[in-house]
Amino acid sequence: MNTLRNSVRLVGNLGMDPEVKSFDNNRKLARVSIATSDSYKNDKGEKVTDTQWHSLIFWDGKAKLAEEYLKKGDEVAIEGKLASRSYNDKDGNKRYVTEVVVNDFIKMR
Repeated sequence: MNTLRNSVRLVGNLGMDPEVKSFDNNRKLARVSIATSDSYKNDKGEKVTDTQWHSLIFWDGKAKLAEEYLKKGDEVAIEGKLASRSYNDKDGNKRYVTEVVVNDFIKMR
């Protein structure tokens, strides 16, 4: 059961090309957003599509692969874990962010 702890699996479409940053210590970070959609019928019998956006983080080798192979609109399957952090914005307000740190991914098409 330990492999189920803090495990996230998503399949969806990328909303942007990866934004890549390189650091002095030879580390690389890629950020991208992914949209996942779910459809259901409401109480009037109408089809409703609910789309959720998720922030993905790729590190090092995975970031290099994301930069090379992924682009806006691609359908991908990812596996990773949730990570939360906070920061202060330019106005001094504390902001909270939850992201998926990607361990593995597959480009579907």
